[in-house]
Amino acid sequence: MEPVHVGSASFGSNTLVLISGPCVVEDPETMRRAAGELSEICAAAGASLVFKSSYEKDNRTEAGAHRGPGLEAGLELLAGLKRELGLVLCTDVHRVEDVPAVAAVADLVQVPALLCRQTSLLEAVGACGRPVNLKKGQFAGVRVMAGAVDKVRGAGGRSVLITERGSSFGERLVCDLPGLAALRALGCPVVIDAGHAANAPAEIPLLARAGIAAGADAVFIESHPDPGRARCDGGRMLSLNQLGRLLPSLVRLFGVAREQWGDAG
Repeated sequence: MEPVHVGSASFGSNTLVLISGPCVVEDPETMRRAAGELSEICAAAGASLVFKSSYEKDNRTEAGAHRGPGLEAGLELLAGLKRELGLVLCTDVHRVEDVPAVAAVADLVQVPALLCRQTSLLEAVGACGRPVNLKKGQFAGVRVMAGAVDKVRGAGGRSVLITERGSSFGERLVCDLPGLAALRALGCPVVIDAGHAANAPAEIPLLARAGIAAGADAVFIESHPDPGRARCDGGRMLSLNQLGRLLPSLVRLFGVAREQWGDAG
C-alpha cells in the first residue's frame, strides 16, 4: 500500500499522524490557541499534525444544537490559521455544492460517517483534486466502505483514507479492531477515531492505543483548550493538556507496532 501524502503529513509511513482540533470552528482566540498548542505538542512528540475543525455540523441530533459559523465565515477563519501557522488542514463537507470551496482551503476533505454511502457527494469529493478521508458509518462494514472507496476512485480520487469510528451496538459504540486489516486491504491507510468511537472520555486513550497496536496508520482525537466549554462534542474530546501527556506514548507504541507488523498491520 502506498502512503497517502497530505501536505507535510504522510499516512501509511513510519511517522504517526494525529488528526485533531476543536470539533467545530469556534471563536478566533480558541481556534488559534488550539492550533498553536497542537503544533507544539506534535513537534515535541515527533508526530505529524493535521488540524481538523468543521465549518458546519449538519448532522446534529437536536434541532437547537450549535452547527458552527457556516461555509464562508468558517473557511475564512480556517484559511487564516493555515496561512499564519503553516497548518495542514482538514474539514468535513456535507453538500455537493460546498465541495469546490472546501477543496480550495482544505488539504484533506472529509466525508462524515452518516454520508459515507452518498454517491453524489463521494463522486464530488473524488473529483475535487484533494485527498479524501472517508469516515466509516456506524452502520457500515467493509463491503459498504469498499463501495465508498470505489465511488471516490471512480471519480478520479486516488488518495483515500478510511476512518474507523465504531459501530452501533445498542446504545454503545464498538470498534472492530481486527477489521482494520480488512479496511487496509482496500488499499487505504486507516485512521482510528478514538474520540468518536469512545462512549466516555476515559475510553479515548485506551481506544487510541488499541487501534495503533492493531495497525492503524493514524489517530483522530478531537481536542479543545477546555472541553467543558466546547460548542460541540465536548464529551468526546481531550483537553490540550491531556493530549500532550498522551501523545508521546502513542508515538512510542506506533514505532513498536510498525516494527512488529510493518505494512501488513
